[in-house]
Amino acid sequence: MSDTSFPIPTLSGRRILLTGGAGFIGSHLVERFAPDNEIVVLDTFRRNALGPAGLDKHPHVKTIAGDVLDMAAVKAAMAGCDAVIHLASIAGVDTVLCNPVLTMRVSLLGTMNVLEAAAATVGIKRVIDFSTSEVFGRYAYNVTEWDATTLGAVGEARWTYAVAKLATEHLAMNYWKQYQLPTVSIRPFNIYGPRQVGEGAVHHFIVRALRGEPLTVHNDGSQIRAWCYVDDIVDGIALALVRDEAVGHAFNIGNPRSTLTIYTLAKEIIRLASSASHIEHVPWNQADVELRIPNIDKAKELLHYAPKVDLEEGLLRTIYWYRRHLDG
Repeated sequence: MSDTSFPIPTLSGRRILLTGGAGFIGSHLVERFAPDNEIVVLDTFRRNALGPAGLDKHPHVKTIAGDVLDMAAVKAAMAGCDAVIHLASIAGVDTVLCNPVLTMRVSLLGTMNVLEAAAATVGIKRVIDFSTSEVFGRYAYNVTEWDATTLGAVGEARWTYAVAKLATEHLAMNYWKQYQLPTVSIRPFNIYGPRQVGEGAVHHFIVRALRGEPLTVHNDGSQIRAWCYVDDIVDGIALALVRDEAVGHAFNIGNPRSTLTIYTLAKEIIRLASSASHIEHVPWNQADVELRIPNIDKAKELLHYAPKVDLEEGLLRTIYWYRRHLDG
């Protein structure tokens, strides 16, 4: 673990709306912020990491079953809040490939609803819109927020998510420029950790390793990723909520130190889990991201962000959590 000279702020006395807050990252935000703040979670609960963790029962947490496509539900959930973290989206490559129209609808119309509601709500101090590192396309090495985004061919379902998220970044930034709504965009780079739900590689590998099942790797597994432990992105969000320098900017949030191939990641998880699993290579003919490593200098400068959890420590924490919870 590496240290940073900048302490992470402790939020207190806030009322924060999390759209899509029942998911993986949302559950960690609830866990971090609920002790000293009021948290409102608006979610369809299609994926629910809050319930199994008991976080939905926290006295400072209010859950609302609703959809960001429903403007009335968004406005009602936002009432009395002073910050919004907009996480709601269709996530996971396989899910996006099967639902490209819904993916774009939720991102475009849902984000418009959130921004419109926030602009009409008195007292909103911050709106954080979750984008994606997918906006950099298939090859992204040491990419900065100033680099041109690269999107795939029109009609390729993989890129509908990235296209829609890039549009929400423009929306968020223009609500700041035109209406002075204090917006921030976050581009997360391969977040992993306990309570991960869905289709992430770390989730898939750990579950199968603990069960002694083969770990399946697309093609030869030479795709390169930089992995970021979930506690580090929660730190980044906390900083974006309180630092005035964040407003009107997009930030890469990730951990460039934790970079390796997918094949090596699978081998590391087998080793750390003391698993007898083996690796199977399966053909993958869909579009894929071959290289994705962020430059986080802007987040370091303006947010004082620095990732603290290196890969082996983060994987061990995650394996330990799954080992205790997998049977349940």
